[in-house]
Amino acid sequence: MVPDAILSFIILIISIILHEVSHGYAANALGDPTARLSGRLTLNPVPHIDPMGSVILPALLVFTGSPVFFGWAKPVPYNPYNLTHRRWGETLVALAGSATNLLLALIFGLLVRFGLGLSPAALSFAAIIAFVNLFLGLFNLIPFPPLDGFTALRSALPWRFSRGLNGFEHQMRGAGVLSLVLFLVLFSYVFAAPFYTLVLWIFGYLTGLT
Repeated sequence: MVPDAILSFIILIISIILHEVSHGYAANALGDPTARLSGRLTLNPVPHIDPMGSVILPALLVFTGSPVFFGWAKPVPYNPYNLTHRRWGETLVALAGSATNLLLALIFGLLVRFGLGLSPAALSFAAIIAFVNLFLGLFNLIPFPPLDGFTALRSALPWRFSRGLNGFEHQMRGAGVLSLVLFLVLFSYVFAAPFYTLVLWIFGYLTGLT
């Protein structure tokens, strides 16, 4: 039987890739073909893998027993100026990744709750899928750059309010990996416990597991 840590690692990588591909499909549906023309609307993991974000960091988190599930794939390119819905297009694209993860969490969580004659091993597998995707989906909704929640918030606000957020985002992106490390440290020491409690509560509500 494959250990839970290895299963969690594999599921996390697949879920990260599905998250990123969903951004591309949403942009393509809204009129921007950039991701499609770049060959990124594919479930083949090779074009999406970022060595640090898709392999090394998720492996460290999973195999050290971290309560945080996080990682990233190579960003799917899109041009917001091509989107047909100029007011809400970028928000919808930003939310598409988390929506996909949360939909997977809902499907597999309900599968665990109702069983449907599945074996204990299959139910355990479904539970891991539900938990990983629930955590990943909610985590990415946090309104801090470069997470999708910040992009969705910035693009949804009227321009006079979003200008300040746009400047803050540029500063954070300019700091590169340092900004991400600082955010993860802040999150781990301040917000991880209540966030993890929230994820566990929703997970228990979906699956019936306590």
